[in-house]
Amino acid sequence: MRKKTVILLFFFIVVPLMIWFFIPTDKSRIRKLIGSGSAAIEQEDLESVMSRVSYNYRDDYGMTYLYLKESLKRFFKRYNNINIHYSNLHIQVNGHVATAGLDVRVLVGEGKDRGYIAGNTSGALHIVFSLEKEKFRWQIVKTEGVPTNYF
Repeated sequence: MRKKTVILLFFFIVVPLMIWFFIPTDKSRIRKLIGSGSAAIEQEDLESVMSRVSYNYRDDYGMTYLYLKESLKRFFKRYNNINIHYSNLHIQVNGHVATAGLDVRVLVGEGKDRGYIAGNTSGALHIVFSLEKEKFRWQIVKTEGVPTNYF
């Protein structure tokens, strides 16, 4: 009888704790998406960046998935040595939709010159990503706060 009790306790207490500990939450998946996406931009890896963007992407600036992809190609040709620093990441998840707000500074090189194109030393640019869960993955469907004059 004692052996059955231990086994039952194991399945009802330890197994759920292990599942909770090892399966990432939606917020942690979005944090990872933001971090790996900024790293992909710094490495100028267009395919990796676009793998985080939904085919249904459409923002208030008129950007769609294909237009964003072409704009990023031009951006990567024009700028080099891209450094992205972000902070104050706030994520809100509501079912299959989420928003992620963050403060960003982007430092780039153009030829021999180097400077900020988003934010500066005294302040950061606030960006908000809207995300949807598509095929068990979070994808960016809209961006607010990004200056389009650099694309």
